[in-house]
Amino acid sequence: MQIAILTFDGFNELDSFIASGILNRMRPKGWKAFITSPSESVTSMNGVTVQAERPLEFASRADAVLIGSGMKTREIVQNRDLLGRIRLDPESQIIGAQCSGTLILSKLGLVDDLPVCTDLTTKPWVVEAGVRVLDQPFYANGNIGTAGGCLASQYLAAWVIMHGGSREDARAALHYVAPVGQKDEYVTRAIETVSSFLPK
Repeated sequence: MQIAILTFDGFNELDSFIASGILNRMRPKGWKAFITSPSESVTSMNGVTVQAERPLEFASRADAVLIGSGMKTREIVQNRDLLGRIRLDPESQIIGAQCSGTLILSKLGLVDDLPVCTDLTTKPWVVEAGVRVLDQPFYANGNIGTAGGCLASQYLAAWVIMHGGSREDARAALHYVAPVGQKDEYVTRAIETVSSFLPK
């Protein structure tokens, strides 16, 4: 499983790095999550600069794509050239977005009439775009999933793992990162949060 984590200038570190860290726990099974960006390097909302592991065009070839949020998302959705480089197919790819990343999903025409999850800051912008926002941390329909809140990255990662792997794979990956003394509680809540949104 090859996973593109779309990461733009002004990105939220928690969105990109938490998802990447959890998903890369699956590397022994041949999975790899890549920071995927429109330029050779991008700088986060807090000034952290990272090198892109894959160019933006990699997203069209990835098995799964996660779109993180950031402080420049409203600029990104107005950039037709940039958006034109993102070609996704929900029929053959698992596609998720977090917080303001849902704006990009909407602009790409991938939300349609689906409700989404997003953070409280982004919510008014998503509503303004004509998308219904749910008051919950995670929602998915088929191969499209969205999460709201920085720490909801765990739910997107668990959903991708359970979608392309198994419940036990997700349990193991989450157990590794969960806080000591709360591991069972943490893992159970994450699994229960996403389980009902997986294909039957």
